[in-house]
Amino acid sequence: MNRVAVTGLGIVSSIGHNVSEFKHSLKNGRCGIRSMEHDSSKVAASKILGALIHDFSFNDILEHYSEFDGALVSRLKACLKRATVGMKYAAVSAAEAWTSAGLKSENITPERIGIVVAGSNLSCALQYNLHNNFVTSPEYLSPSYALQFMDTDYVGTLSEVFNIKGEGFTVGGASASGNVGIIKACQLIRLKIVDVCLVIGSCADLSPMEIQGFVNLGGMGGNVFAEKPLEACRPFDKEHEGFIYGQASACLVLESIEHARTREAEILSYISGGAIALDANRLSTPCEDGEARAMTGALGEAGLKITDIDYINAHGTSTPLGDITEVNAIKKVFGSRTGEVWINSTKGLTGHCLYSAGVVEAIAVIIQMKENFLHPNLNLYTPIDNECRFCNRQIVEAEVRTALSNSFGFGGINTSVVIEKGEQPQERKR
Repeated sequence: MNRVAVTGLGIVSSIGHNVSEFKHSLKNGRCGIRSMEHDSSKVAASKILGALIHDFSFNDILEHYSEFDGALVSRLKACLKRATVGMKYAAVSAAEAWTSAGLKSENITPERIGIVVAGSNLSCALQYNLHNNFVTSPEYLSPSYALQFMDTDYVGTLSEVFNIKGEGFTVGGASASGNVGIIKACQLIRLKIVDVCLVIGSCADLSPMEIQGFVNLGGMGGNVFAEKPLEACRPFDKEHEGFIYGQASACLVLESIEHARTREAEILSYISGGAIALDANRLSTPCEDGEARAMTGALGEAGLKITDIDYINAHGTSTPLGDITEVNAIKKVFGSRTGEVWINSTKGLTGHCLYSAGVVEAIAVIIQMKENFLHPNLNLYTPIDNECRFCNRQIVEAEVRTALSNSFGFGGINTSVVIEKGEQPQERKR
C-alpha cells in the first residue's frame, strides 16, 4: 500500500485564519473576495478583485499557541522578528499543523523530519516595495534581504523553528505547486528518507507588477462583476470570465502510517496516490490529455478504479478555457460514471491561491470528508456542462470516502492526488 497518513492541518486564508474558521466558511459558503485597493498609477486596471488575508495579527496568534508549546512560541518570535508577512503566514499555518498533529521537538528525532515548501518567486512584493528606496539609497538595503529574496529562506527559517534536520527543499509547479509538494513529500516518506514531513503551500504575495501581468495575459476575471465581488469567481458557470487572485498559506503534516500509529496520533486522512504529467508546453493553455493523464496516473498509483472515487475537488479556476478543458478531461477519465461523482471548486470561495492552492484544497477535502458535507459552488447558476454532478449553491450532505484533488499550472504542469478518509478503510478488492 502506498498510503501516507495526514496527521496535522494548518491554514491562514481570506476565509479563516485557522482550520476551525476555514471549516465554518466552507460550511456556510463564505467567500473572501473583495475589491483590492491598488494605486492606479501602478496597476492600469481600474478595478482589481482579490481574496486577500485581512486582520491578521501575528502576535495575537502566538499568544494562543503559548499555552500549548511555549518553546515553539519562543523560537517563532526569535526567528520571525523581521520576517516578511508571507513568512509569518507560513509559520502560523505550520505551527497549527504541527500542534494539531501532537508533535513536539523533544519527542521526535530531528533527522527523521523533512520539509517541503511549495511555491516559487515567493518574495515579489518584498522586492517591489524596496525598489524605490534602493534606487535613491542602495547602501541602506537591509543585509537580511540577501537571504529573504531566496525561496530557500522559507526552508531555513521553518527548519529552525521546528528543529527539522532531515531533507528539505522548495518545489515550483506554478498553480500546481501545492500538489507537487504533497507528491514529493509522500515520496520522501515512502522511500523511508523521513518519517514525518511538513508540506507548506506558501502564500503568493504578489506585487502590482505580477497582477498587471495576469491582467495583460487576459487570465483575470472581475470585469463584469467588478461591483459585485462576491459573484465574480464562477467556476463551471457560463458567466465565468477569469480567475480571481487569492491569498493563503496552508500546511499538512504527512507521516508514515507506522510512525503515526506508534505515537498513537489521530490519522485525519490518507494520501493514497498522486501523479504529475507534463504537456510539453511552455504557455498557459490547458491540455485535456495532460489533465486526464494526471488523474489516471494518481488512480493507478493508489491502486484504485474510477468506481472508487466519490468526489473531485476540481482545479476549477473560473476561466472559460480552463473550466471546459477540465470538464472534458474528467469525462474522458470517468466516462459513463461522470454523473455519479460530486464536483466542486474551493476557488469559488478562496479565489485562486496559486502556489498554495493544492494544499488549501487538500485541507478542504479532508475537512469535508471528516464532516460529511460538500461545500457549495457559490455562483454556479448555469453549468457549462449538464452531464457533470456539480454541487449547487447550497451545502450538500454527503459521505465521501475517496476523492481526487486536481491542480494544473502554467507551463503544462498537471497534477492530481488521491485522498482517502481517515478511518481505517475497508479492504478494497484491487
